Amino acid sequence: MIQLGSRIGAVQAMFYVLATFVLGLAILRAQGMEIVNKLRAAQGGGAVLPQQLLADELALGLAGLLLIVPGLITDVVAVLVLFGPLRRKLFAALGGSTQHSAHQSRPGDPIEGEFRRLDDDDL
Repeated sequence: MIQLGSRIGAVQAMFYVLATFVLGLAILRAQGMEIVNKLRAAQGGGAVLPQQLLADELALGLAGLLLIVPGLITDVVAVLVLFGPLRRKLFAALGGSTQHSAHQSRPGDPIEGEFRRLDDDDL
């Protein structure tokens, strides 16, 4: 940031830091509200949110956090995360799956397993 300030001027560098900070806060606030609204809607309707949807929302929140942190490297990473195709490729490269699982549990699905009552056993 010091080198940036020496090249473009201290006032412009401070404006850049302030602008990325405000942009990061705006993105973080919007994504936080979006996640809360989607979770409430899913909880009320009994729907299961896909993994990819949550990963996208959290990645955008991460981009907002990266924009808040002053620095050119964090800003470049934040811009990479903000673009959808790049975000999905990055998510897949980090080991995430872009496909949904074959079976997702739904409300009312039976739960299989074995059990035994401890009070029926001869202890």
